[in-house]
Amino acid sequence: MTTKHEGSLGDAAALIDAHIDALDDWRGERLSHLRSLINQADPDVVEEVKWRKPSNPLGVPVWSHDGMICTGEIYKQKVKLTFAHGAALDDPTQLFNASLSGNTRRAIDIHEADEIDENAFKALIQAAVIFNKSS
Repeated sequence: MTTKHEGSLGDAAALIDAHIDALDDWRGERLSHLRSLINQADPDVVEEVKWRKPSNPLGVPVWSHDGMICTGEIYKQKVKLTFAHGAALDDPTQLFNASLSGNTRRAIDIHEADEIDENAFKALIQAAVIFNKSS
């Protein structure tokens, strides 16, 4: 699989790989799996790393296509995917389970025991790309 990527301080794909490798538990495996699903849903996705700082030297993985699709953040008990324009997207299977009160963003919090509907997730990624292209 070829992934388009950008990064001001190096290769974004390599930085995301390092981010995943630094997580030696289920969170790294889950983020890697979600990354794969994102790339399957949109082969033209651009991987970026943003918000690098001393307290988070690996930054935050970001997937974009004609604008930001989502970010992938790691917390102690969850992997969080925040969709930049999630409030504008149809979510018939109710994957969004966090940041539901905002007017723009929506998020999916994934805990260790959670399963994700892969087809619904890929459809959500594709809907985000369509939204970005229409904006």
